[in-house]
Amino acid sequence: MGLAVGLYDVSKHFGPVVAVDHLTIEIEEGEVFGLLGPNGAGKTTTVRMICGLLRPTSGRVVVLGHEMPREALEARRHIGLLPQESDVYEALTGRENLEYFGRLYGLEGEELARRVEEVLRLVGLEERADDRAGEYSGGMKRRLMVARAIVHDPELVILDEPTMGLDVFAVRRIRRLVRRLAEGGRTVLLTTNDLEDAERTCDRVAIIDRGRLIAIGTIRELEERFQEKGLEELFIRLIEGGEGEGP
Repeated sequence: MGLAVGLYDVSKHFGPVVAVDHLTIEIEEGEVFGLLGPNGAGKTTTVRMICGLLRPTSGRVVVLGHEMPREALEARRHIGLLPQESDVYEALTGRENLEYFGRLYGLEGEELARRVEEVLRLVGLEERADDRAGEYSGGMKRRLMVARAIVHDPELVILDEPTMGLDVFAVRRIRRLVRRLAEGGRTVLLTTNDLEDAERTCDRVAIIDRGRLIAIGTIRELEERFQEKGLEELFIRLIEGGEGEGP
């Protein structure tokens, strides 16, 4: 398999603030890759550069063979993004939300109807599909956002804190969905503070802090490299102890 995402010596500055600092990461096609770090580590800024929503101050970003942000319009047809913020059209039903975004991606007719039904079922909203989204709980809105991110069957799915605000049953459903996407050949980039989520779901992880790469590999590789058992203990040691591989 080839590369889905390549970040090469990428930095992003906001005035004097360095949000991302010489970050180099490669994500392979068909893997579930976790981007982990404490709040303010630079995860969301990195995601926004991958999507072409932010231009890096320096370095190179390549997504599905496209140079970002120069070729962002072409790349975005094949990207599904779940942002941190739950932003749904509350006056529309869940189904209408998905139909609207499906049409934006060129779906229509039977194909649109089929994909909408499929993703509603995947996120467990089929019984509430025709209720207005404004009547949904916070967790239901989050699941609707996940469905919206995958309605067009994208090659690369980027989920920024996908299980935030979800109950244990919805979390399990999202984890199964992520694995199903990967088994279908899709690449999933997951940013999360939920270390159990990452441990159960990801093939590889990168740990970043203050915009810098601290460690990257499978969880087993990292446990062996740093002589630590369990992702939580490993994460705390690397972040609090200032250890790691450096940029």
